[in-house]
Amino acid sequence: MSCDNFDFDKLREECGLFGIYSTKIKNLSQMIYFGLITLQHRGQESAGIAAYNDGRIHYYKEMGLVREVFNDTILNRLEGNIGIGHVRYSTTGESYVTNAQPLVVQYKGGSIALAHNGNLVNAGRIRDELEDRGSIFQTSIDSEVIANLIAKNYSLGFKEAIVRAAKEIRGAFALNIICEGKLIGVRDPHGLRPLCIGSFDGGYVLSSESCALDVVGADFVRDVKPGEIVIIDDNGIESIIYDEGKQKALCSFEFVYFARPDSVLDGQSVYRSRIEAGKILAREHPVHGDIVMAVPDSGTVAAIGYAEESGIPYRQGLLKNKYLGRTFIQPDQRMRELMVKLKLSVLRENVEGKRLILIDDSIVRGTTSKRIVDMLRKAGAKEVHLRVSSPPVKHSCYFGIDTPTRKQLIGAIHSVEEIRESIGVDSLGYLSVEGLVKSIDMDDERLCTACFCGNYPMDVPNSGNKYLFEKK
Repeated sequence: MSCDNFDFDKLREECGLFGIYSTKIKNLSQMIYFGLITLQHRGQESAGIAAYNDGRIHYYKEMGLVREVFNDTILNRLEGNIGIGHVRYSTTGESYVTNAQPLVVQYKGGSIALAHNGNLVNAGRIRDELEDRGSIFQTSIDSEVIANLIAKNYSLGFKEAIVRAAKEIRGAFALNIICEGKLIGVRDPHGLRPLCIGSFDGGYVLSSESCALDVVGADFVRDVKPGEIVIIDDNGIESIIYDEGKQKALCSFEFVYFARPDSVLDGQSVYRSRIEAGKILAREHPVHGDIVMAVPDSGTVAAIGYAEESGIPYRQGLLKNKYLGRTFIQPDQRMRELMVKLKLSVLRENVEGKRLILIDDSIVRGTTSKRIVDMLRKAGAKEVHLRVSSPPVKHSCYFGIDTPTRKQLIGAIHSVEEIRESIGVDSLGYLSVEGLVKSIDMDDERLCTACFCGNYPMDVPNSGNKYLFEKK
C-alpha cells in the first residue's frame, strides 16, 4: 500500500487531462509535462504523454508521478505540434502500465490517441457487443471502449465517428483526442467532469482545470460546454453541440476536494466556494473554542472561512510532511498509525490546553480522522470539535470517483452521533447539502450531489460491480 494512496481517507479522482495544439512552440512536450505536474493532484498512479508529429503519434507512459516518469531524454522524443497528457488514479481497470493513458489505437484510417477522465456506466454492454463483432481489447479500462467506437465508424469521417461515439456512451467523460492532425476535446452532456480551453500565441490548450493554464502562460478562453465537441487546428476552434438536452450536473466534490483552490470551474471559483463553505458551516454548527485549525491541506481554506465567520482565530495545529515521497509498506494496524504520524505532526504549543475546532473537507471511512484526534488528545488538547465542510458521504459514485462500497462509508451506516463516538470528538457537525450548494453559488439542478443524497443524474447499475471491469 503506498503512502500516497493512504491519504487520510479521501475520495479519489480518476485522472487529469492536458493537451496542446501549437504550430510555433518547440518544447511542446515540456509544456505538457509542466501542465501535468500542476494537475498531479488528480491522479498519482501513472502518467503519459502522446505527441503528433508528421502524421505519426509517439507516446510514452509509465507508473509513477509525472516527475518520476519523464526526463529530458524521453520528452525530447515526444516533440510535435499536438500533444495530450494524462495523470491517472484507477477506478475501472487495475493499476498496471497497460491501463495507463493516453491510449494510442491503430485502425484502418490511421491512429488515435485518447485520454479520458471519468467513468462510463454502459461500457460493459458496449464492450461485449464490440468483442462479438471481432474487436480486440488490450486493456481493462472503459476508455478503450471509446477509442474502439471511434475506430468502428472511421469510414464516416472523424467528426461523425466522434459524434456517434459520444452519443452512444453514457456516464462521465471529458476527453482529449488526437485524430487526423487535430486536437479534440469532448465533454459529456451532463458536464460531470470539467474541461476548459486556454489560448496563447500560436496555440490552444485543453485542460481539466484552469490552474494549469497559468503555468504554461495560457489565457483562459472558456469552459467546454456539456454535450460539446471542440476541434482545434490551424483554423482555430470549431464547436459541435452533439447533445444539449441533458440535466447539467457538474460534480460538487470538485469544489469540496478534487480541484485546486486556484482553479475556476464553469465560472465558479473553487477558493471562494471553500471560503463560503467554511462560513456557512460556522453558522450551521457554531461552537465555543480557542482556535480554528485545519486538517492540511484540503481543509485549510474552509477553516479560514470558519474562522472569519466565527471570529475565533485560525492557527496551525497540524503540519503536513510534503517530502515523504512514495513508500510501500504492509498496511497492518501499526503501520497505518505510523503512516499518519509520518504524514502529519502536531504543533503542540498551539494545541496543548486548547479547545480545538478542527476543520476537514470530508470523512469517508473515518479511520484516519480517529487517529488524528488521538494525536491531538495526546498532545494535550482540552477539547476537539470536528466540523466537516461537506455533507456525510452516503452513496457510491459511478462517474469516475473511487468511492468505497456503501458498507465502507461511515456516513451511510452510522448516525452523526455514532460517528462522533467512533472518532472520539466532543462534537461533530457536517455542512448541509443546501449549505454546500449555496457555497458553490450554482443552482442545485446544475450540480451532482449524488454521493451525498443518492439522486443520480442518470440511471446507474444496481447490481454487480460498481466499476464494470473490476474484480469481484
